[in-house]
Amino acid sequence: MTFDAPNLKDFDARLREEASEEPSLEVPQGEPTKKTQIIAIYGKGGIGKSFTLANLSHMMAEQGKRVLLIGCDPKSDTTSLLFGGKACPTIIETSTQKKLAGEDMKIGDVCFKRGGVFAMELGGPEVGRGCGGRGIIHGFEMLEKLGFHDWDFDYVLLDFLGDVVCGGFGLPIARDMAQKVILVASNDLQSLYVANNVCSAVEYFRKMGGNVGVAGLVVNKDDQSGEAQAFADSVGIPVLAAIPQNDDLRKKSANYQIVGTAESQWGALFAELGENVSTAPPLRPAALSQDGLLGLFDSKDTGGDVVLEPATDADMRGTRSVAKASLEVVYDEV
Repeated sequence: MTFDAPNLKDFDARLREEASEEPSLEVPQGEPTKKTQIIAIYGKGGIGKSFTLANLSHMMAEQGKRVLLIGCDPKSDTTSLLFGGKACPTIIETSTQKKLAGEDMKIGDVCFKRGGVFAMELGGPEVGRGCGGRGIIHGFEMLEKLGFHDWDFDYVLLDFLGDVVCGGFGLPIARDMAQKVILVASNDLQSLYVANNVCSAVEYFRKMGGNVGVAGLVVNKDDQSGEAQAFADSVGIPVLAAIPQNDDLRKKSANYQIVGTAESQWGALFAELGENVSTAPPLRPAALSQDGLLGLFDSKDTGGDVVLEPATDADMRGTRSVAKASLEVVYDEV
């Protein structure tokens, strides 16, 4: 395989130009219509945000609400369950293709609907070819050009990856783009660690004059061990729903089947979640310290009883460690 050297140089130049460019924060900051709730959902990758959001949005639409679901994860999988596993063309990729073709991007190129839910994916760069956070910022700039502030919805749900702490992924909190945040976690330390980090970010920007709060926690794959409930109680937020660890839910999710419908045995659960999401006020959580977070779990499971032992200079030098004569003056005792 051979590579065209001039093309590689051009590509390298584009990467350097993008890396040196400061992200624009001139993103949509106007006030939404009074009836519109813009809600950002955060959680650890793989914790079940897409499953929760697809079924929640479908139930809300079934109840007569106008719902827009926007995937803000570079994996672009938020809408996969809603659309039966089909990949949704992303805003960033489609915009690039249209620009190269000398065409304008239209809403029908990137927004699709099913069961009354309108949904789209922002997308992101390929691995090693750009910054995901900057991609989020550019994506929202494109949404504004498509008329974001003129759209008429009861709920706009934004699916954000909680593991990443760079500016683009914190945009709804940092720039007051959402009225409230919902956390998705399970009864495990890593997902609650991510949830706790988001609580810390909310508190930080509240101190800076922000208004976004945390409406509550959705416990997914709940095995009833209680750590997620204990976390919610400790930081001062409610549990909006507990979705059980259930084989039927696992199989239906794996087969891209919607369970957030009145026809499903799980319909009542998602109907209650929808009501709680719509009415829960944005709260100011009190994030836990690392020790406080570990304290929610049995120390035998987390290693919480480990004591930090300081390293010595001799430890660091290993076999190269040589004792040196001390320069300290030692006086004879009188």
